[in-house]
Amino acid sequence: MIMDMDYGRRPARRHFLPPALRAPLEARTFREFGYLLLSLPISIIMFTWSVVMVSLGAGLLITFLGIPVLAAGLAGCRALGAMERVRARALLNLDVPAPQPVRAKSPMGWVGGVLKSGVSWRHLLYSLFHFPWAVFAFCVSLVLWVNGWALLTYPLWQWVFPTYTDQEGIQLYGDDAHRFYLDSPFEITVTALVGLIITLGTPWIIRGMAHVDRGLVVGLLGPSRLEERVSELESDRGVVVDTSAADLRRIERDLHDGAQARLVALAMDLGLAKEKLTEDPGAAARMVDEAHGEVKVALQELRDLARGIHPAVLTDRGLDAALSSVASRCTVPVQVEVDLPGRPVPAIEGIAYFTVSELLQNVSKHSGANRAGVDVWRAQDRLMLQVTDNGRGGASAADGSGLAGLAERLDAVDGILVVDSPRGGPTTITAELPWRA
Repeated sequence: MIMDMDYGRRPARRHFLPPALRAPLEARTFREFGYLLLSLPISIIMFTWSVVMVSLGAGLLITFLGIPVLAAGLAGCRALGAMERVRARALLNLDVPAPQPVRAKSPMGWVGGVLKSGVSWRHLLYSLFHFPWAVFAFCVSLVLWVNGWALLTYPLWQWVFPTYTDQEGIQLYGDDAHRFYLDSPFEITVTALVGLIITLGTPWIIRGMAHVDRGLVVGLLGPSRLEERVSELESDRGVVVDTSAADLRRIERDLHDGAQARLVALAMDLGLAKEKLTEDPGAAARMVDEAHGEVKVALQELRDLARGIHPAVLTDRGLDAALSSVASRCTVPVQVEVDLPGRPVPAIEGIAYFTVSELLQNVSKHSGANRAGVDVWRAQDRLMLQVTDNGRGGASAADGSGLAGLAERLDAVDGILVVDSPRGGPTTITAELPWRA
């Protein structure tokens, strides 16, 4: 995932000057200005390398040598692109992940992989297209920045010019008949004001040109959308596998520690009752009665376990009835409103059910609320779930929390979990799932 590590993520500091006045002195302006200055020499190197190696490789294609030379040129572009990503991370606060490297078991396989890789050719395009842009950005930013500060500070250094016929200052115009100098107080003041305007406007021009560079880096030096999607799906598959394994371990633990242990104890009690049936019928009857109670408890545990795997009411009657059943077991009053035009596919329906179920469990255990609400509706191609309570708030989806695990489960199916829970409450947790009918 490409991240723009923007400045808004840093703790906000109170400034007494508006952004337009403090922009020329901000560190961001100097970093981006430095990036534009460095772009020219670096782009010259990249452009020269690309043109020389591609021309040489294309010229040698009539022989076998052209193929490895062209592959070496593309590999060099990828290496230079890696340097550009590091430079963008340091000066533009832009974090672009590296594309997948070319993996091969033999040198010829590596050559073929480099030539067939779209990433390699996009790095070549960056090397070619970035050069004219770097020349333009270098000239514009340097001229504006230097001239703006020079004119702004002109009253401080205009005395360095030699005096000609009682004239002192920058000569704007001159010939044999007439010369014009910036030397009067009015002219010096106007010059400084022009410099102030240029100095205040240049940072925004620099930022605009830096955004163009950001677009080039993201579009040509980052992984392709297909690669990002494949990587995301691989990550989601790992989350799904881990979640399934955790659910299987939970079911096994519940069976082993709950119903299975009760059934083993029940079998032992019935065996003892059978032995006492002829000797002490009264004691045997009491033991059978206790065993009957154990059977009821074991059946209830098995029902709860089956409901936790997939409730029958969800399959038979849908989300409305299933969520109403969950709400009835919550320790606080819950108002459920479900407005759906139909039923989503069973997989999405099951995820929605368990999401609301876990959120209501959190309300019961941690919120301290005395009322809660569940709203379910469809918004275009998304299934929306919202659970609210009037508790103490402070819920967080930070790493390590139960909500973080729930967010990972939703993310595995292209879902989203948004938590709004200020200290003191109320809490509103919204989940989005793809709608598939």
